[in-house]
Amino acid sequence: LGSIFCTLTAMAVARVFAVFCLIGICSVNSFSSIHFRSQAGLCSLSRNTRCFSNIHQLEMNADDSTLSRKNFIGFASLMLPFAALKIHAEEMPQQQTEEKIQQLPSDSLWDLYDTRIKNAKFIDLTHAFSPNQPVWPGFKRSTFKAAVAGRNIDGFVNEGEEFTYKKHGFVATSYDLTTDQYGTQLDPPAHWNPLGATISDLPPTMTLRPLVVISIADRVALDPGYHLQVSDILAWETLHGKVPAGSIVLVRSDWYKRWSDVERFATPPFPGVSLAALKFLHLRRRILLHGHEPLDTDTTPNLEGEAWLMHNNFAQVEGVRSLDLCPEAGGLVCLGFARPEGG
Repeated sequence: LGSIFCTLTAMAVARVFAVFCLIGICSVNSFSSIHFRSQAGLCSLSRNTRCFSNIHQLEMNADDSTLSRKNFIGFASLMLPFAALKIHAEEMPQQQTEEKIQQLPSDSLWDLYDTRIKNAKFIDLTHAFSPNQPVWPGFKRSTFKAAVAGRNIDGFVNEGEEFTYKKHGFVATSYDLTTDQYGTQLDPPAHWNPLGATISDLPPTMTLRPLVVISIADRVALDPGYHLQVSDILAWETLHGKVPAGSIVLVRSDWYKRWSDVERFATPPFPGVSLAALKFLHLRRRILLHGHEPLDTDTTPNLEGEAWLMHNNFAQVEGVRSLDLCPEAGGLVCLGFARPEGG
């Protein structure tokens, strides 16, 4: 699929299991044969107005084929052609069914899968979460323990009893998360904005977007507190062209390599994204959202970048990893997340 896919499973202000699963897929071939362009207006998410329609429209050109919103909306649309085919197969004789299958549209997603995705390289961009990992200094660490029965089941388990392989045939784990801001995470606007969109409000059309990776790793190696500037974005555009509207921009700092240093990881100085850069990306380049490797957007006393994003109905991704394995341009990011009601 052009190059890189990622599955982001996580969130902030989402309840329970808000843990990211960012999986990247890099094509082993060219990064230029498929490109996406967003038809979106300003990509903002507001709970009180439910103004999601502008971020729904995505169009992809692949050679002479065009996949538009009408047959490619998140995961739901991928299911619809299959369901329709199944109904026809049950109702029509086999010969008619075969003829129907042969008449599949030339822009079938199966061809795209066979020619681009199946042999792509997958890159995991997510930190696995554990009891001993970096967290924002205002939160306590979570605890994991063996799950126990919540009620008696006669002849099988007693309330409060731990499940074991020997007696019950299985084990399970209980996760006591002190915060949904845990590990790689997606911050929805409701994290700071009482009228902002929650995780369960986010539409499936956020699922697949162009991926832009802007590296500040060299500068961070010299200055751990360096923050992305507009000049860094313009330097990227000199090499790769204009940042695509509707894209997801991830800022590479290689800070993720310090993840095992639990105390240092979330202690300033650490890399960030300047407010000017955020405004440029959202207001001038009209991106969907951005992401970074540390657990904060910046190191300002009032967290000005995150405050501006959330109060203007923009989301962000925090705690991303392995961006050094991704191409800077030509990739795709597949965004998925747990969906607790009002999370």
